[in-house]
Amino acid sequence: MYAVFMTLLLSMTPILELRAAIPAGVAGGLSIWTTLIIAIIGNFLPVPVILLFVRKVFDIMREKNEKLNRFVLRMEAKAKEKQSAIDKYEWWGLVLLVAIPLPGTGAWTGALVAAMLDMRLQRALPAILLGIIIAGVAVSYLTYGAKVLIGA
Repeated sequence: MYAVFMTLLLSMTPILELRAAIPAGVAGGLSIWTTLIIAIIGNFLPVPVILLFVRKVFDIMREKNEKLNRFVLRMEAKAKEKQSAIDKYEWWGLVLLVAIPLPGTGAWTGALVAAMLDMRLQRALPAILLGIIIAGVAVSYLTYGAKVLIGA
């Protein structure tokens, strides 16, 4: 039960996300498929909340103090850096941004970018979910190896 909780918690954590959750779940004794499903669910859970409320939260943070305002400006700059890929490839750009399992990418970044670009929820959610699934399979493949995933 501890491994399930840790996998879920890590997958919901910014920066770590699936990249940490899947190896931790496997190391905790979960099967690769159980780990993958838990990590995908956990990684997706914060996405609708981010898409719906990040702008309001940023506005509140800006008003509180200068340090929080600087943090918001950094987050917005990070989103702007990723905007060109989204603009160039549209829906698939968001999928790719989330699917690449490297720091600075992932569901949190994808949701932030989608929110900053005012992407509709009905368009952003499926793109982010597909990106999470692709990233999850890639990290599982790297963590556990092709042999287990293809059933050989």
